[in-house]
Amino acid sequence: MVITKEKVKKITVFMLALLLCLPGIFSPGRVQAQELSPAEISSQAAVLMEFSSGEIIFSKNGTERLPPASLTKIMTLLLAHEALKQNKATLTEEVTVSQNAWETGGSQMFLEIGQRVPFGTMLTGIATISANDACVAIGEHLYGSEAVFVQEMNKKAKTLGLEDTYFQNASGLHHPEHYSSARDMACLARYLIQNFPESLKLHSQIEFTFNGILQYNRNPLLGHYNGADGLKTGHTSQAGHCLIGTANQNGLRFITTVMNAASPAERKRDTETLLNYAFRNYTLHQAFPAGETIATAKVKSGEERSVDLYLEEPLEVAIPFNRQEDLDLQIVVSENIVAPVQKGDSLGSVKVLLDGKTLDETALHASKSIRKANVFSRFFRFIGDLLAGLWRQMAQVLRSFF
Repeated sequence: MVITKEKVKKITVFMLALLLCLPGIFSPGRVQAQELSPAEISSQAAVLMEFSSGEIIFSKNGTERLPPASLTKIMTLLLAHEALKQNKATLTEEVTVSQNAWETGGSQMFLEIGQRVPFGTMLTGIATISANDACVAIGEHLYGSEAVFVQEMNKKAKTLGLEDTYFQNASGLHHPEHYSSARDMACLARYLIQNFPESLKLHSQIEFTFNGILQYNRNPLLGHYNGADGLKTGHTSQAGHCLIGTANQNGLRFITTVMNAASPAERKRDTETLLNYAFRNYTLHQAFPAGETIATAKVKSGEERSVDLYLEEPLEVAIPFNRQEDLDLQIVVSENIVAPVQKGDSLGSVKVLLDGKTLDETALHASKSIRKANVFSRFFRFIGDLLAGLWRQMAQVLRSFF
């Protein structure tokens, strides 16, 4: 049998067509999301978290207790931001540098003993260039000593449910009993961004100059990964190279933690692998729009008998791109609502679930105010409702005869 070039061409075309058809023949009807294997991550521990829900999408040794190095500073910064919010400090008030702060080793702002530096400048130094001396100065300024400040750090860790975290200092310098986990660090980062989103302006700052000394942010994502705006690097010989990364693309944010990478290049590569997986396999789905009527609630004793309910903001959830049809949307409307009702009152909620797990839940609000009806209106409404009820009963009796 002679196989000509023409026959080879026809066979090739046929095989290509068959290969294109195979996915449609063997797939269950939709494309399955790619899986990320722990073998693809070289760091000792790593976590990928979806920001809005806090869901852990990927974990490799996520709860293993490891030295966190300068990732510790996320807690130091959190307590500083809370002090600002509680009016225990201001950005402009001056922090006096102690000898203890001056003697702190590692990365520094190169503070001088007795120097007075604005609180906000200290925060910037910690967030951008990981200044250890500023961490000690902030802790002493807020609580009198670094030791007391560290006690507050551990109290906060316990409050946040960080079960695998314990601090011995404010900066992350190595101590055998100073530890955290990739999961705890991701949860801590999420809490910081949720409550103090303005902190990302500091963490995304590329460079910082103090006392005429220019230093650069060591976060390898900044300016190189689309949407990256934080968060913190860390390194000691015991902790290896660590990085909490975060990026936002089209309203979809993820947080990553890698710990004990062998090199700066490895921690960057692992972080980008995690983020690439997230943005390629997840989508932001609008479950409910804002401003439109989602449900209607009955109102007792009001000039009107019902009120429309709406969302002030759209309810959007991050889900695997092939799971939109699997979402469970639940609407709950409050019972026994009695006038008066004020516009904007929370009178119900909407919930989005996937595989029985709540992804997000938010309040439904009254679209308008409803005043309480006067006595005469309520009386005649009662009579009308009573007669209407009797009529319905009579109609049912009559229908039973025919």
